[in-house]
Amino acid sequence: MHPEKPLGSVIQGSLSKGLEVRLHADVSVEEMRVGKFLVVQGSRSRFFCMLTDVTLGTASQRILANPPDPANTFLQEVLAGSGTYGTIELAPMLMINDEKRRDSPAIAENTAETTSAKKSAKAKAKIPNTRSTVAAASYQPNTNADIELLPVKTIPSHFSQVYDASDRDFRAVFGWEDDPHRRNFAIGEPIDMAVPICLDLDRFVERSNGVFGKSGTGKSFLTRLLLAGVVRKQAAVNLIFDMHSEYGWEATREGKAFSTVKGLCQLFPGKVEIFTLDPDSTKRRGVRNAQELYIGYDQIEVEDLALVRGELNLSETSLENAVILRNEFGKGWINRLLTMSNEEIQEFCEVKMGNKSSIMALQRKLIRLESLKYIRNSCPHNYVAQVLECIEAGKHVVIEFGSQSNLLSYMLATNIIARRIHAAYVRKAEHFLQTKNIDDRPRQLMITIEEAHRFLDPATVGQTIFGTIAREMRKYFVTLLVVDQRPSGIDNEVMSQIGTRITALLNDEKDIDAIFTGVSGGQALRSVLAKLDSKQQALILGHAVPMPVVIRTRPYDEAFYAAIGDTDWASLEDEAVLKAALAAKADLGF
Repeated sequence: MHPEKPLGSVIQGSLSKGLEVRLHADVSVEEMRVGKFLVVQGSRSRFFCMLTDVTLGTASQRILANPPDPANTFLQEVLAGSGTYGTIELAPMLMINDEKRRDSPAIAENTAETTSAKKSAKAKAKIPNTRSTVAAASYQPNTNADIELLPVKTIPSHFSQVYDASDRDFRAVFGWEDDPHRRNFAIGEPIDMAVPICLDLDRFVERSNGVFGKSGTGKSFLTRLLLAGVVRKQAAVNLIFDMHSEYGWEATREGKAFSTVKGLCQLFPGKVEIFTLDPDSTKRRGVRNAQELYIGYDQIEVEDLALVRGELNLSETSLENAVILRNEFGKGWINRLLTMSNEEIQEFCEVKMGNKSSIMALQRKLIRLESLKYIRNSCPHNYVAQVLECIEAGKHVVIEFGSQSNLLSYMLATNIIARRIHAAYVRKAEHFLQTKNIDDRPRQLMITIEEAHRFLDPATVGQTIFGTIAREMRKYFVTLLVVDQRPSGIDNEVMSQIGTRITALLNDEKDIDAIFTGVSGGQALRSVLAKLDSKQQALILGHAVPMPVVIRTRPYDEAFYAAIGDTDWASLEDEAVLKAALAAKADLGF
């Protein structure tokens, strides 16, 4: 639709429940889709709104009792707009005030009742008195400095006209990617327009965020888009716990035909380091220059075992006896336990008041850790310190798990590594607060974890470092990017701290309720979320966007590589073609 064409008139509404709009007779109700953005032109402000519902109405019950014959198109056309009509529900999201625009001749004419007759006549002499002309003038942009975005605290008057949101309205609200004053990143487009929707990455990384959606809706592609944007715009440094080895070098694209997409290391060579917990798997997949990472028994703390007590089937008594062992043997308590005989355990329990059966059970169950490829009796080299050095140097780190991606392996390694990163960042942040020297300021760090509800569920959130980071670490320059298909499994307090939520399709009512935890006006958005397509659509709401928005996500393809990556893929492809041609000539004897 053309933005100058009015679509309907506001007939009733309230600030809490939204606006009801009756569509004009020449506007088809089938052109109105949930999640679409419209603008209501009030007398003083424009209201940027989201369409949340579509209904059909009739002027008389007699029409419903005796509907026209399907073949009688003439009668249907006669009734359209008068006897039958369409209505839409709008949720006002923002008020747009534009001082220069308000003083334009068209707007001045529209408010002639409050101006002198002389000024009104002058305005009429310049621009004819038509509603479409007023709308056209109101759509002309100035700069963002002239535009004020305000929260909605009132509603437009009766019969205010409704228009399609224009490209310039979107630009005024969501900004543009090449804004020199902000780190904006285009993550997608509205579902019915070709205009970019941008995230403010500075606001995005300063709080913890979440990517949610049921299995198969493209959470990994969404996450890869976000991470690529953060790397490109240098908004933060990333530490990515790559459970399924999808973010580092390359990943498989979903579809009937097999194909792959490039990972962060290919897009940003020299800026991304890959550490692997399964070197053999990494080599088989052709990953280049990956560094090995091992964890020693002396780096495993009792708190780390408490996190995986379900996977190891540890009782509370076993953990209590683990504390006794640690207090006696220090960091080497696991190595000592695994080498203890029954007689030594018996003697230890008699002296230290331990429980023999619990310690023996703990010994049996900790033997399972020997099956993890990255576990060593001792590690002379501090691999976690090496990861931290990369982060301090501004390099983004991807930790791949390969075949070690079961929950026990994933949860244990991520918790151990994140604990060390947490301790280091607390020390650096406290030093910065003491010196006030900008050179001492830690780099903003964003930690990405998958299967987040395993770490952040109400039963274990107090035992994991990720619960601490989600609640407190923003002041220490560390935030989380959680990726999960069951947001209802995440503790409510943690969900309330999630700054920006990017949500693909969810069907479970509990999961949908969790998404809108602490969100005002969430009820109106539930229907929008439930009607998303299963692929390449998402609802974004929270700290990094000025208002909730439904997007068609940006394709992660060759055009994206060329736009955002550091590598000149076209020249590489040309070079590869040239080498192949030379090799073919050599084979033929030329």
